Amino acid sequence: MAPRRPHGVTDRRVLAALGAFAVLLAVLSCWYGLRLHQRYADERRDQDIVAAARQSALNFTSLDYRHYAQDSKNVLSGATGDFKRQFTEQTDQLTKLVTANKSVSAGQILEAGIVRADDASARVLVVADSKVTNTAVPNGEARTYRLQLDLRRVDGRWMTSDVEFVG
Repeated sequence: MAPRRPHGVTDRRVLAALGAFAVLLAVLSCWYGLRLHQRYADERRDQDIVAAARQSALNFTSLDYRHYAQDSKNVLSGATGDFKRQFTEQTDQLTKLVTANKSVSAGQILEAGIVRADDASARVLVVADSKVTNTAVPNGEARTYRLQLDLRRVDGRWMTSDVEFVG
């Protein structure tokens, strides 16, 4: 007959194994919860980036000579860095040009997608249509823009730091 082990030794091993399993389960649950939280934060950040890029592109493609001062303020309210500086420097000249030609541009954003993004900066491609009327084209002309917007996070807001026409 085999020697008997004390009853408490087996119980302690089982309890130790269950304890180790519980700790492992808790660690995995925490890790998974943190991953889900980060994923949610990244998705929210990306939604904010796309929304800011869409609004910036809409402001940039929707200008009317009858209220160009307000339209240019709308563009500048979402601008920062070189883009803000360049647009500010050209505002007087653009105001004269838009007013002289009685230009009206009504933009519509068709698509926007993130090329790259992190918590401080992003690059977004935007496709926009615009109907443009002016003294040269009084009945209007449809235009399609493909824009590359670089955005920076400034004081908790995504702001456009550069705009390039692409394609």
